[in-house]
Amino acid sequence: MRKNQSLAPIAHMSSTLKIDWATHEAAKYAVENWHYSESMPAGKLVKVGAWEDDKFIGVVMFGRGANNNIGKPYGLDQVAACELVRIALRKHLSPVSKITAIAMRFLKKNSPGLRLIISYSDPLQGHHGGIYQAGNWTYCGTSQAQQAVMHQGKIMHKRSAEALFGTIKGMKKSPILWKHKYLMPLDKEMKKQILPLAKPYPKRASSETRDTPSDQLGKAGARPSDALPL
Repeated sequence: MRKNQSLAPIAHMSSTLKIDWATHEAAKYAVENWHYSESMPAGKLVKVGAWEDDKFIGVVMFGRGANNNIGKPYGLDQVAACELVRIALRKHLSPVSKITAIAMRFLKKNSPGLRLIISYSDPLQGHHGGIYQAGNWTYCGTSQAQQAVMHQGKIMHKRSAEALFGTIKGMKKSPILWKHKYLMPLDKEMKKQILPLAKPYPKRASSETRDTPSDQLGKAGARPSDALPL
């Protein structure tokens, strides 16, 4: 994925929203302070930052996730498909679906050959994918059930734990994991291809009191140092 000029600032709700590349340090701070996992995903990552009125508000991150063949079910190689792995934002004015949509356009512009973005919503976190539904993603059901492990009280995908720590020996098994799966095609041909996979959107569980995506807000009050934003 190559760098290019950033998109022009976008005025929204009395604030100016800007999307551009984020540094590793800024992305790491956002994830550790504003995302429920408090941890960076394993593997190579593309980090797209967001600013409102020149203040850093967080990051939208893309990668390959825990699946080395993420595009294979759709006839795509690793260059043509990626996963939206984190949305980590502090308090902001712009809707999350808007920030995510602009970040995806920015990524597509700078990633020749990219045709499909995949993301997941975790019911264990009380999420059903409301942000993806607001962004008109295609819902294609639930992911294949995967065994997970516990590390320091947190549930982790087994392959993610192996990638981060080298082994899962000594870790306790967690409940079998599955997630809601959403697809965002980036061209007309791909949209046509995944259309038959579309299923009705899942509804929010009655016990939920708010709708945040599985990759969303963590600690609300923290702020990055002035040195972190680009």
